[in-house]
Amino acid sequence: MSEQRAAGVLGVGSMGKHHARVYDELPETRLVGVSDTDDQRAREVASGTTAAVMDSDDLLEAADVVSVAVPTRFHADAVQACIDRGVDVLVEKPFVDDHQRGREIAAAARAAGVTLQVGHIERFNPAVRVLDDIVPDLDVVAVDIDRLGPPTDRDSQDSVVKDLMIHDVDILLDLIDAEIETLTAVARDDQHATAQFQFDTDTVATLTASRRTQQKVRELVITAESCRVTVDFIDQHVEIHRRSVPEYVQHDGDVRYRHESVVERPTVTNGEPLKAQLEAFVAAARDGTEPPVTAEDALDALEIVDQIEALALGRVPEEVTA
Repeated sequence: MSEQRAAGVLGVGSMGKHHARVYDELPETRLVGVSDTDDQRAREVASGTTAAVMDSDDLLEAADVVSVAVPTRFHADAVQACIDRGVDVLVEKPFVDDHQRGREIAAAARAAGVTLQVGHIERFNPAVRVLDDIVPDLDVVAVDIDRLGPPTDRDSQDSVVKDLMIHDVDILLDLIDAEIETLTAVARDDQHATAQFQFDTDTVATLTASRRTQQKVRELVITAESCRVTVDFIDQHVEIHRRSVPEYVQHDGDVRYRHESVVERPTVTNGEPLKAQLEAFVAAARDGTEPPVTAEDALDALEIVDQIEALALGRVPEEVTA
């Protein structure tokens, strides 16, 4: 086995604590430190692991790879600090809150030879990864994605669009290799929003994100000319419904009409998306290869999300590209 990479986490709140746990579990990494403005929380996360509680400067001195899981408004400064110290970095989504700063950071990382990956974790959901083998063979008519759930006690200043829908914008852009021709969006408030896309291939898509539903739903549906594909992000389950076969059957003198459907269930190797994400990040950092989700990928998704917020919530984006 290759030498372990020393890993650290900046910000060990609701998401960062799981980064610390996974780094402590991975054979490729050794968790050396965690840092948080809440010392008690940092001590609780470090307890029972190989990590020490450190300030950010000491952490960047000790670590080879770092996850940045601080609030979005601090992402840019934290990532730049990692780049300045030559530390490979994975930053949680959304990447930054200033597009120009994000482009500057991406350029700085490339110039420094620092691996910079953005944490669009649903790319690593085993069920979503199965789509990579399915979608290229389909004539996609429509994509519908619902990301719904009740309010959370997690402290987030981001709207439901930037906090939740951004996952599905990233998935959509990855799945559909086409230009967006039109984009519309509506919202009840910053807790429930729907966006509609039309691509230059005539494919349409509808994304809905909500923190106001009392059932947690994470579902993607693809309507294609030859089939219907359903993906459950939570259960990590995929079904492909092929054309049904209609027929009339006679039973006890009665003639009845029925359809028989062909349902395929591709094998999905279930696993924790965060673990797969951090494994891919560490491998890219070790090998000097392109990370699966680049800063440029994240900026593309962020620009679309800002347009959705402008259309649905009246928030003026930094720039409009579509």
